[in-house]
Amino acid sequence: MEQYKAEFIEFMVDCKVLKFGDFVTKSGRKTPFFINTGFYRTGEQLRRLGGYYAKAIADRFGTDFDVLFGPAYKGIPLSVAASIAISAQYGADIRYCSNRKEIKDHGDKGILLGSPIEDGDKVVIIEDVTTAGTSIGETLPIIKAQGDVEVLGLVVSVDRMERGQGSKSALKEIHEKYGLETASIVTMADVVEHLYNRPYKGEIIIDDTLKAAIDAYYEKYGAEE
Repeated sequence: MEQYKAEFIEFMVDCKVLKFGDFVTKSGRKTPFFINTGFYRTGEQLRRLGGYYAKAIADRFGTDFDVLFGPAYKGIPLSVAASIAISAQYGADIRYCSNRKEIKDHGDKGILLGSPIEDGDKVVIIEDVTTAGTSIGETLPIIKAQGDVEVLGLVVSVDRMERGQGSKSALKEIHEKYGLETASIVTMADVVEHLYNRPYKGEIIIDDTLKAAIDAYYEKYGAEE
């Protein structure tokens, strides 16, 4: 595993973004693990998070694109942090853009905040996680309504590696349905590999009992290879 991926997994644990226990996902699945990017709450945490995203984006998409689009609400700080990091780490001045949940009818009117999206733009979408792949179907029409643009793909922090609407993973379904390339900083397989029965700050995060619960979850909801 690349060093930055191991560091990111530990970073999620430190920020209490990656949690283990009994949770229910947005799609209604009972899960023994949960990723909540709302727990990145300080400037330093966002600076580091942006750097991890920037690395994943540059590795998959390069930096020859125009706009980083973060769907409201959690995608807003992600797009800002990652665009700053891309500038700092790669010298590429990428514009950031997000949508509003409600269309603004005064001041700078419209559905977008940040940069406008223009004809000819190449766009990468940034999200926290994708469980069932439903949100991308809401995001793409917003972007494509802005003009003749090319959406290169989607980057998430963690690939949960579970089924989307069918038997394949949500990210694979997105690729097949919309023709988008997908990337993640880490996968749940990376998380389990790094934390299973390995002490971190004097604690075993994933012990045999939790590993069994995770395995059982993937028996039920795991995606086909």
